[in-house]
Amino acid sequence: MKKFNKFDDKFNIIGSQIKTIRKQEKITQEDLCARMQVMGYQISRSDISKIENCNKFIADFEVLGFAKALRKSVLDLYDLNDIND
Repeated sequence: MKKFNKFDDKFNIIGSQIKTIRKQEKITQEDLCARMQVMGYQISRSDISKIENCNKFIADFEVLGFAKALRKSVLDLYDLNDIND
């Protein structure tokens, strides 16, 4: 069985949407990092940059954390138009 770690050469499919929402809400990466850390997530500003550029895997529990930190629903983090059939 072949293990797939990437989708369309990306390690995650929500990073670009996290970046879009973060910028729309005028939240810096540092502020988002601080929000995540206050909730107990071990994440750095560098990690957020890698996630936003789809160069870092993101776990399901981190998706929940980002949704809470950005005050959005989990579905808001997914750009369903970005996913190819």
